[in-house]
Amino acid sequence: MVNDVAIINASPFILLSKSGSIDLLPRLFKTVLMPKAVFAEIIIGHDAVSELVEHVSRSWLDVIDVPTHTDVSVWNLGDGETEVLSHAFSEKLHYLALIDDRMARKCAESLGLRTMGTAGLIVSAKRNGLLPTVRPTIENLIEKGLYLSEELIRSIYVEAEEV
Repeated sequence: MVNDVAIINASPFILLSKSGSIDLLPRLFKTVLMPKAVFAEIIIGHDAVSELVEHVSRSWLDVIDVPTHTDVSVWNLGDGETEVLSHAFSEKLHYLALIDDRMARKCAESLGLRTMGTAGLIVSAKRNGLLPTVRPTIENLIEKGLYLSEELIRSIYVEAEEV
């Protein structure tokens, strides 16, 4: 297991759901937390509602209330990103923030928080023996809406030792 607890933003959850890779989350993490702002964002803006509700009823995904931390709110991120990073900040030694947004990752880096994007999660799944190769999953995620530059795609394949 990579970590005991991850706190997830909307983009990784939606992309993993749409690509059929959502089952990697409980296999990599003991618990996955989702702030209420992220839950609301998914319900309002996307068609993954029934799958989200199904996963919330499972023991590995908990929807939680998160107070906003001032050090995060000054970055003017979206509500979901702000809550994910606020909670990660309050538990920075223990939690991994699963987040794709570039500005949110810059905020996290400035606060010394540990983050992982959707693509990094796929590489981690391979390293933990959950996937034989990352290439088909990465291609599927790109097809479902994950934006990755050609340079980043190459670095993912290098990191996964698939060059």
